[in-house]
Amino acid sequence: MTNNDGLTPVIPNILIVDDVSTNLKILGAILKDSGYKVRPVPHGMLALQATEREKPDLILLDIMMPDIDGYEVCRRLKENPKLCDVPIIFISALSEPDDIVRALNSGGVDYITKPFRAEEVKARVATHLKLYKQSKELKELNATKDKFFSIIAHDLRGPLSGLIGLAELVTDDTLPFETEEKKDLMCDLRDSARNIFNLLENLLEWSQMQRRKISFTPQMLLINEIIPEVLKIVAELVRRKGIEIDVDVPRDLQVYADTNMLQTVIRNLVTNAIKFTPQGGKITISTSIAKNKDVIFMVKDSGIGMDTDMVENLFRMDAKISRIGLDGEAGTGLGLLLSKEFVEKHGGKLWVESEEGKGSTFYFTVLSNVNYN
Repeated sequence: MTNNDGLTPVIPNILIVDDVSTNLKILGAILKDSGYKVRPVPHGMLALQATEREKPDLILLDIMMPDIDGYEVCRRLKENPKLCDVPIIFISALSEPDDIVRALNSGGVDYITKPFRAEEVKARVATHLKLYKQSKELKELNATKDKFFSIIAHDLRGPLSGLIGLAELVTDDTLPFETEEKKDLMCDLRDSARNIFNLLENLLEWSQMQRRKISFTPQMLLINEIIPEVLKIVAELVRRKGIEIDVDVPRDLQVYADTNMLQTVIRNLVTNAIKFTPQGGKITISTSIAKNKDVIFMVKDSGIGMDTDMVENLFRMDAKISRIGLDGEAGTGLGLLLSKEFVEKHGGKLWVESEEGKGSTFYFTVLSNVNYN
């Protein structure tokens, strides 16, 4: 398995549930020998607690246990939306066909009888981890496809219809527009075209990212040379809404990043802040240094904020997060998804803190003075 940047291997973590300490030790040794992270727990209730703390990639589950049996543990896990996809392999001394059928019907993907053989355990674990990984990748691909067609069918069609409508108004000689009215229509036409262009630009970059077609050429960059270029792009939007933008970044602060990707991330976060900040509001762009020397970027706005559900779903591919800006700007959530992928490509992370009516603060990290392997 690999992490989100597709480069760094991620060690699968396996939860072993068995009330016999000897079995935990033997299974633990077998799996550690194969390079897995192993978490042993001696009974069912602890297993349920352990899965809530950290989602495992696979569970080896005994049936006969003193508190709740393996069937019940499996049933509860399958009822949990966050854990229902985790593969469960039953390991038990029960070898009757009825026991095996019951285990599989309860949600298990496989069944190993005791006494187990090391090579059999390794082979079955490897097989189901591979299937689990492929299943997750397939879900992600389907979510990506659904997101793409949703944008094409709805989020792009709406703004284009609006653009055509404005163009028809402006070019209709039968309508007696005053000069000032016509000027306002032309401004709306320009803003609509700009929104569509930004959407298409994000869509193109995102599709290239999905196909691993986008270039990644990090170099040492002065942040104070990047931010002004982004602010030039949004200057007219800022002026029209009377928004104050405060930039608080040390003059000589550098990061090791890809120029285009970093500009895209900052542009998307600032544009997003502008959309949801009212007339006369304020946006702050600042940086700080983390303990590990990463540079932390912050884009803070005085806008309308988000509720807990929206924050939790903001970066999920399969969630429909689309909100119209305060001035009717189209929104798809695609810019944030793209920004997250670009940040993770740099080995960083992107997150948000927000509260309804109190604005939002987006953070992301980028390495400072450190080369990528």
